[in-house]
Amino acid sequence: MTEYGRGQEGSEPWHPQDPYYGDGGWEGQQGHAGQQAAYGGQPQHYPQEPQQSEYGDWATGQQADYGQTQQQYQQQYDQQQYGQQQHQQQYDPNQQYGQQQYAPQQPQQPQQQYDNSGSWGTGTHTHAQYVDPSDPYGQQAAAYGAGDQPDYYGTPDAYPPPEPPSRRRTEPEPQRADWDPGPDQGEHAFFAGGGDDDADDDLDDQGGRGDRKGRGGKKPKKRRSGCACLVVVLVFGGVIGGVGYFGFQFYQDRFASSPDYAGDGTNTTVSIVVPKGAGGAEIGRLLKAKDVVKSVDAFVSAFTKNDGDKIQAGAYLLNTQMSAKSAVEMMLDPNSQNAVMVTPGQRNVAVYKLIDEKLGLKSGATLKVAKADYKSLGLPDWAKKNSEMKDPLEGFLYPGTYPAAKGMKPEAVLKGMVSAATKKYDALNLEAKAKALKVDSPLDLVTIASLVEAEGKTPDDYRKIAEVVYNRLDYANPQTYGSLQFDSTYNYAKNESNIDISESEISKDKDPYNTYTHKGLPPGPIDNPGDEALKSALNPTDDGWYYFVATDGVSKTEFAKTHEEFLRLKEKFDESRRN
Repeated sequence: MTEYGRGQEGSEPWHPQDPYYGDGGWEGQQGHAGQQAAYGGQPQHYPQEPQQSEYGDWATGQQADYGQTQQQYQQQYDQQQYGQQQHQQQYDPNQQYGQQQYAPQQPQQPQQQYDNSGSWGTGTHTHAQYVDPSDPYGQQAAAYGAGDQPDYYGTPDAYPPPEPPSRRRTEPEPQRADWDPGPDQGEHAFFAGGGDDDADDDLDDQGGRGDRKGRGGKKPKKRRSGCACLVVVLVFGGVIGGVGYFGFQFYQDRFASSPDYAGDGTNTTVSIVVPKGAGGAEIGRLLKAKDVVKSVDAFVSAFTKNDGDKIQAGAYLLNTQMSAKSAVEMMLDPNSQNAVMVTPGQRNVAVYKLIDEKLGLKSGATLKVAKADYKSLGLPDWAKKNSEMKDPLEGFLYPGTYPAAKGMKPEAVLKGMVSAATKKYDALNLEAKAKALKVDSPLDLVTIASLVEAEGKTPDDYRKIAEVVYNRLDYANPQTYGSLQFDSTYNYAKNESNIDISESEISKDKDPYNTYTHKGLPPGPIDNPGDEALKSALNPTDDGWYYFVATDGVSKTEFAKTHEEFLRLKEKFDESRRN
């Protein structure tokens, strides 16, 4: 409800361009020609003063502010109501239309006079205004202060002036949809288009303009945000799509048959390397990547039903586009496995030959690569090549099974073997053990282990043979004075395995690997020792052994502590050879 003339915020004076400006039929103003005046067509006057028939101009002498008709200096309205409330309006004589103010109400004074020029006087004037005794707010002195509040007239924030009673009509209530609770009924600000903007609006409403509710203003209802609705639709769409996708996958995994090829495949073959410890799913992914099987699920199913857990690590040569069942059966066939197996005590020259055969290379190709690229194959730092070493990789092709199929490079196969040996030697902590056993380097320990592997017949012999090696390496020993005198080192130099070697033949050979003519260890390992030989070399017996002889020439090894005992063992060996 507009409280006009009570000293509170009310509507602004009419602008000259207002279509209702100059309506004399309301509140004592003269109507335009041809228009019916309000209140029964009778002019309205204040009871205390006579009606003025002429108007003095403003201080500037111009009448452009209010059109062609001069306004009366003081307009007071009697018995005018907005919803059963009376209002009074007065204009500040010191301001024109663009700078008008509302002055506080004063006790009733005699009416102010015009000066001789027809304009407002320059002195201080009192304002005579009618106070209705029936108006409960008529005695209040609240009004707009001079300059205390900003003037919003002519701005988008200004409210329109009040209409005459004859033109007033009840404002219709805005219609609301039943489903829209509205922001004041608990609707979230996100869907009402609210948020930070609403908070800013609230701050503005509490500013200098005062409470809009006091002027009858009503804040328009927020509309729903289209972006918010779109987000909701996308979220629900994503949830539904995700549920559908995973539901379909669950159905495929549980009830639908997996895609699979039929038959034994094409004539095109590919090599597959199965790592150690690989399960059905991992093998299936390897096969699918090479187009051996059509799907991983089909292979896993066949793997489970056909003892696939017996598939060994290694290299396999398989046909492309095979059925999953055929692939499993082929991998279980030992003839289909493409791998090189290094056995304990095997020399490198034998391993190189096997690699050439598996990879389909010319004889000697792998040996050539080993000599040229040994530094890039992963040898440990302490495995430096001795100038007298025949093969720097000897002792570093660790016993085991390694993938080797056509299409693979020999350096790839060798690198896998060297990597296995390096890991094993690191696990045994050879560098620390070399100091404890008083040898020059970890390489010497590998060399001792290779001697144990070459001379021993059974694991029970390994620790005693290791003790024989350490005892003979002592230059102060009273039996050999630092000489090993092993046939295995001579045979390595000759690339032979001969047990019938004459003393004259051995004594003439000056090869560094001949431990009959050179004291101490050979320049390097003479084979690839296995796990048992390595452990025995690190933990020899301490029984005083200096000699051993394979008395049956095959598997029986006997030990002696003195040279005399050795000679008796040698006779037993010679007798077995004669028989």
